[in-house]
Amino acid sequence: MTDHCSPTFDQLAHSLGFSCQEAGGLVEFRNPFGLENWTLPVLECTIILGSILALVLAVIRLRRNGDPTNLVLWFGATAYLFIIEPPLYFPAAFGIQDHVDTMFAHNVFTVDFLWGRLPLYIVAIYPFMATLAYEIVRMLGVFRRHGAFLGAVCVGFVHHAFYEIFDHIGPQLRWWEWSTGNSLNQPMFDSVPLPSVVVFAALWPMSLAFCVYWFVGRKVDAGQHFSGLQLIGRTVAIGLLASLGTFILPLPATVLGAGSTAVRGTLYAAELILLTLVAIPILFRQWRSLRQDPESPRYTNPFVRVYSVLYLAVFALLWATALPDFLDAKDGLTANGDPIGNLWYTLACFVIAIACVAAAFTTAPRTAANSKPAEPAELPGQAVA
Repeated sequence: MTDHCSPTFDQLAHSLGFSCQEAGGLVEFRNPFGLENWTLPVLECTIILGSILALVLAVIRLRRNGDPTNLVLWFGATAYLFIIEPPLYFPAAFGIQDHVDTMFAHNVFTVDFLWGRLPLYIVAIYPFMATLAYEIVRMLGVFRRHGAFLGAVCVGFVHHAFYEIFDHIGPQLRWWEWSTGNSLNQPMFDSVPLPSVVVFAALWPMSLAFCVYWFVGRKVDAGQHFSGLQLIGRTVAIGLLASLGTFILPLPATVLGAGSTAVRGTLYAAELILLTLVAIPILFRQWRSLRQDPESPRYTNPFVRVYSVLYLAVFALLWATALPDFLDAKDGLTANGDPIGNLWYTLACFVIAIACVAAAFTTAPRTAANSKPAEPAELPGQAVA
């Protein structure tokens, strides 16, 4: 597909060690032991396995509990992916090349789609990460207590913590490369564009979570059931509206900061700070409320509890093995010329993610030594601990 090998993508591809002109077709398979380095197949395995398990358990939950929320979340995130990503890979094919140049290039992985543009793990990471964040917030009862908007804010915050652990190590390990000359990627936050830190790590999952809960989750909580056609229609609507939300939510930064990188960066950071200041007290109060009230209804997702620990353990290992090259880096580049992320920001995200997972494990109420804990009430279509 050489007619779509833009100069920018071709340059990024060569930097990553492959040729745009020779990159596969609609789908291409490679030897996982012949990739750039050992971390690529580890990343693939972690994300793809997690996504498959999330899908399987979403189907099981629908059949056993009549709750389609997880399934709609999974496919809604996937629909969002296929709305958002293709124009970024092939701006010329969508007639937007005069406004949007290539923003990044993924390295080649074991399974790639669209002429080396879309690794399978990227298809998997959207529903996987969305499931982790949404279900942690759901287990803390935020949606039930505070509604769609504040619940979505908390999902954006939790997703951001999990995602930035991944986002800040990717360029160093050559999982992808950003086009730093693209104005849409400015300002940069070390090796990561600040728009990515805010929009793709926090605002898009916030938009998705709001749509999922508004169109399906709150109705399931109220005991409503959906037909197959209704679920398909709502899933498509969620993908479309979540995409629209991703355009609307960052408008203060994209519009008011259009003429200044500094202003745009300040406004992006302000949006993220505001989201954080709203989410942290809500999540903490909800956790404390569940611990103190044995009568409060509870929802649990054992898969998310366990797999979120595995995710954090894998990335702790990846960061540990990358740390020597990180510490030896000069002027933001390793000895191999790969850009490094922000270690302190990543550590803060690890702390937040660990705290959120710990909260999901410790929602059981504290009871007196001689008292019998009360049985929690069961919500419609939901399982209790």
